[in-house]
Amino acid sequence: MTYLTQVTLDFATAARLRLRDSYDWHQAVWKAFPGRDGQQRDFLTRLDRRRDGFRLLIVSPREPTRPEWCPPEAWQSKPIPETYFTKRRYLFQLCANPTKKITKLGADGQPTKNGKRVPLRSREEYVAWIIRKGEQGGFAVDTDTLRTFSRGREYFEKQGMRGFHTAVEFQGVLTVTDPKKFYETFTRGIGPAKAFGFGLLVIAPVT
Repeated sequence: MTYLTQVTLDFATAARLRLRDSYDWHQAVWKAFPGRDGQQRDFLTRLDRRRDGFRLLIVSPREPTRPEWCPPEAWQSKPIPETYFTKRRYLFQLCANPTKKITKLGADGQPTKNGKRVPLRSREEYVAWIIRKGEQGGFAVDTDTLRTFSRGREYFEKQGMRGFHTAVEFQGVLTVTDPKKFYETFTRGIGPAKAFGFGLLVIAPVT
């Protein structure tokens, strides 16, 4: 079973709870899965800033528990019916952190094992990236309807160190080519930085 949870908070409440960046939200979401210290993350999140506050989406294989910091009226959680994933075409949204690895050369002139990851920059790179992820993940993107735009840099602070991710929004229509792979992609997410709110595929059947 897969669960979809929505949290809506106004700006004042988020400020009072000191939810300042993606890492703060990540830490807050972990409180919805108590008793799992040291375990690997198996949920995805997406955070959107709206006119009157924030909307947080959580996709998880188990039902989360509303944490103390979240007001009851701000929390909605429900299972996603298996039939929801049996459609052929979906409208989709994806906030991702598309990157590529740059090969680094050692002192001997040979490539090292650890290349440097850098963000993609152009529309062409974004399109090629999402097409490739679709081929790996059981779906094909309709490039005629595909929209891509940068959401800019999202800064965070973790254990006293500052960093950032480059956020890119993808919107359009996809066609499922492999239902099993597509479901796995939905539950596992797409691309890097999933712990910071990237990679959650928001879908709605095309009627």
